Parts: sequence; structure tokens; C-alpha cells
Amino acid sequence: MRKVGWFDIYVEDMDRAQKFYETVLDTTLSPMGDPTDPTAQMRAFGDDFTSHGAGGALVKLAHAQPGPGGSMVYFSCDDCAVEEARVADAGGSIVRPKFPIGEHGFVSLVTDSEGNMIGLHSVTAS
Repeated sequence: MRKVGWFDIYVEDMDRAQKFYETVLDTTLSPMGDPTDPTAQMRAFGDDFTSHGAGGALVKLAHAQPGPGGSMVYFSCDDCAVEEARVADAGGSIVRPKFPIGEHGFVSLVTDSEGNMIGLHSVTAS
């Protein structure tokens, strides 16, 4: 089975989106260039490309728009309720508060500051 190796989250306002993800996930995103499109704005989630899991970036492109109904990205958390509690103050909204998904743990579904739905996933109840 193949694992996801990278993801793009399309945004309209890079500063607003960066602030949302840095606040909710308690992380720092870094500027990243796109060698094929010099007009692209990108902010990368930290990844050394040698560990398990997917690296990714916020991406602002003229030909790609954010919104619900596309791919779903789930961010791993120790307790997704912690990150969920930061969502509203960061400019997003809670779609479905933390709920159990059987033996696979718990998920919170939220909308980011750009209108993208994302998932927050934790294995234990904490």
C-alpha cells in the first residue's frame, strides 16, 4: 500500500492561513519556493523527507482555489480536543467536535480560515 508523501492545502490569503495553522497546530511554517512557478506562494510544514508521514505546504496559486469537497487532510495530535480548542480563535470553525472512530481513536472536523475542511486525529482519549 502506498502512503501519502506530500500534500498541498490551497489558500487565498497566505498570511491568514499561515497564522491559522501555526496557532492551531502550535508549529512554525517556513517559506518554500516552487521551481516551476515563480508566482507561487508556499509555506511548508516541517519535514525531513526521511520519516513516516507526509510533508506538505500551504499553497497560493492563481489556478487553484481552496474549499470543501476536495481531498481531506488529517493532522495527527496527542489529543485532538487540544487543537480543536484553538480553532475558533485562529479564524476557523468546528464542523464536528471530537468524536470516537472505534478502535482508530478520535477525530475533530474543522474548517480552516480559508474554507478548507481538515481533520484532527488522535489515537487515545487523553
